Amino acid sequence: MKFTPISLGLVLLPFVSAAVHNVQVGGEGGKLLYSPEAIAAQPGDQVVFHFHAKNHTATQSSFANPCGLKEGGFDSGFMPVPVNQTDHFPTYTITIHDTEPVWVYCRQAGKTPASHCGQGMVFAVNCGFDDAPNSFGNFKKAALAIGASLSADAAAQPTSYPPAYPPAYPPPAAQQYTTAAYGDYTIPAAPEVTPVTQTVTLGDQVWTTTYNSYPGSPAPTPASAEGVVHKVIVGGPGKLVFDPPFVAAQPRDTVVFEFRQKNHTVTQSSFADPCRKLASGGFDSDFVPVADSITSDYPTWSVVVNDTAPVWAYCRQKTPISHCGAAMVFAINPVENSERNFTAFQNIAKAINGTAAAQNADPTSTAPADNGAVSVRMGGATVALAVVAVVASFL
Repeated sequence: MKFTPISLGLVLLPFVSAAVHNVQVGGEGGKLLYSPEAIAAQPGDQVVFHFHAKNHTATQSSFANPCGLKEGGFDSGFMPVPVNQTDHFPTYTITIHDTEPVWVYCRQAGKTPASHCGQGMVFAVNCGFDDAPNSFGNFKKAALAIGASLSADAAAQPTSYPPAYPPAYPPPAAQQYTTAAYGDYTIPAAPEVTPVTQTVTLGDQVWTTTYNSYPGSPAPTPASAEGVVHKVIVGGPGKLVFDPPFVAAQPRDTVVFEFRQKNHTVTQSSFADPCRKLASGGFDSDFVPVADSITSDYPTWSVVVNDTAPVWAYCRQKTPISHCGAAMVFAINPVENSERNFTAFQNIAKAINGTAAAQNADPTSTAPADNGAVSVRMGGATVALAVVAVVASFL
């Protein structure tokens, strides 16, 4: 078959006419909206989401469930942006494959009264006309109805039981929410801890221990009399990471931090204030500089695990940028099946660092230490952190 110039032009037309649609996510003053809220697009077009201050997502949902992730749908993940950032905003791009409607929402604070989607932060591609059942207006109304329902549920009184018929087990407490140490970033509130006294048997050794039981944390039973050694690499050429970023450890286990190139710390913080060291009771390796030329015999620093409560830490280097703000954080025993998991901790560090934290010359959190979950090992001795707040060790 011989193609004429006209037929060739028709073949190339869809590629030539593809358009790029820019959508602003959030904005000044904490706006909870996509701008524009709805667009019409052709197959081959691209939609570029530009994320402004706060911490938003562009997540695909459905008309039937505006505030829920569609199975197999796209999700930008959280995009934390400091309030003082004015350009070079992060972006997320999708390509339109057909003319079917695409429904999008922000999943920040999902299923809570603070839900961004529940406050109308939704977006659509190729939605129906204003008088159609699947119009953008109807989609947004459905999202707002979800938000109203969440607020009503939160305001409702808890279920009461007749004295003669108490439940076999009390109903589980609903997840509560609060804000981070500064700013208005929404985080899951700390759970209530319960003091537990337990008899522990390890081989022919038997002893009684009392500890704070965190929901979701395992019982503090040592894996062995000697404990297990967990090696964590700190930094490296061009890397602002702890590797692995978190570990699951039992009492008597030792976490050995091996410092690689550049100049890092491992410093205890708190879930609500990831990038500031605890005012008292927390560990801090201090800065451990490692030259680029060093390729072996790296310096190390260790902590010994005392129980299984979560422990949060970060690198407090701020030159030339905040390492913590770049997500260089670490955890011991985060409860990964809860909302206070490692990813949430990392997102808080990225979201709130660079605002109030950047303005403090010597940032120190006033939050108390979560627990006595770790001790610092110096040579052959172990010193409880309740007694020694700051020590350094090179093993």
